[in-house]
Amino acid sequence: MSLLLIALPPGPPAGYDFATSTDGQALAAHGSAVPALLPAAGRGVEVVAVVPAGQLSWQRVTLPRGIGPGAPRLRSVLDGLLEEQLLDDAEALHFALEPGAQGGASAWVAVCHRAWLAAHLQALEAAGRTVHRIVPELPPADGPLRLLVTGEPERAQLLTSGAGVPGGAQALPLVPGALALLPPQEPDAPAPELLAEPAVAALAEQSFGGTPAIESAAQRLLRASRGAWDLAQFQFSQGGRARAAKRAGALWRDFLHAPLWRPARWGLALLLLANLIGVNLLAWRTQDELAARRAANQALLTETFPQVKVVVDAPVQMAREVASLRQATGAASARDLEPMLQAFGLLALNQQAPAAIEFVAGELRLKGVPVAAAALTDANARLRPLGYQLRTEGETTVLRQETAP
Repeated sequence: MSLLLIALPPGPPAGYDFATSTDGQALAAHGSAVPALLPAAGRGVEVVAVVPAGQLSWQRVTLPRGIGPGAPRLRSVLDGLLEEQLLDDAEALHFALEPGAQGGASAWVAVCHRAWLAAHLQALEAAGRTVHRIVPELPPADGPLRLLVTGEPERAQLLTSGAGVPGGAQALPLVPGALALLPPQEPDAPAPELLAEPAVAALAEQSFGGTPAIESAAQRLLRASRGAWDLAQFQFSQGGRARAAKRAGALWRDFLHAPLWRPARWGLALLLLANLIGVNLLAWRTQDELAARRAANQALLTETFPQVKVVVDAPVQMAREVASLRQATGAASARDLEPMLQAFGLLALNQQAPAAIEFVAGELRLKGVPVAAAALTDANARLRPLGYQLRTEGETTVLRQETAP
């Protein structure tokens, strides 16, 4: 499944920065366009909206026991837990709970303005780019401090995340006063990870005294799409089937292309290759066994009946030669009348004499001799070793040779 990543601007719907990826690992294209001119989002394309860090705030709450993702009262519970921490009316805000949150434990809650998010989603949907997933540009993270400088030199922005960052993640204007807001670092703490967009790489090096790793805005969108967060909750959530299909598509894409799954892909390929080789070896062995049996049958035919010079179908030719030999010596075969009458007489099914007897080679028909169903089953069990089968057709009993003697 391909990805269409759309960065939601802080203002009203207008132009959107976007990026595309065919495998979720590498960028295919990126640019900016109004909604109607964004890349097509048809079958096999997952549309992911990325909420900028400056439009989100993060709140830490402790969920009551029994309350977790999908709980019917989750929204009202979050309203109560966040009431004292929010400046705006809770009804005007959209909440999203951290993935994997459990009742009785603390969890992050993402907060943004509901009307702003709804306006962008509606604009994209009207342009035929229905959003399937909403992810944060910068989610809270544990571990070492991470610094990312974005924007233009005149309006540079500092995105911070990691242990000690207030709210788990922050977006600050890159001004001298903002650096004082960074969490203090212990002497033995690892150096912060410094990244910057190309346009502000020199500014980042000047501000922090280190050479930053370059990460473009499009690469940041791709990295955000790999996270576990999905802000499409409550009124923006999709149905269970759509979520399951979306999750299955993402897992399949990761399995096919993510470096983490490379050992599993190699293992599966080797397993399939081993099975293929094993099946071919078994087929070759079976063919050799069949050829050996066929050669043995042909040798038996030509040794027993030297007059047979050309072998086409050894079993059929063997039966034909045996029948000819019997005919020449006057011996009866199982297809003749006398042996078939003897076989029927051994059953002692009915003392009534048949009204008529019809015979062709291998089939004996006795009219006026009905056989009960229970007796027919027992009779066939006794006749099968002799190579005969008994059945009824109305008042007629039919004895037929089924296998060659």
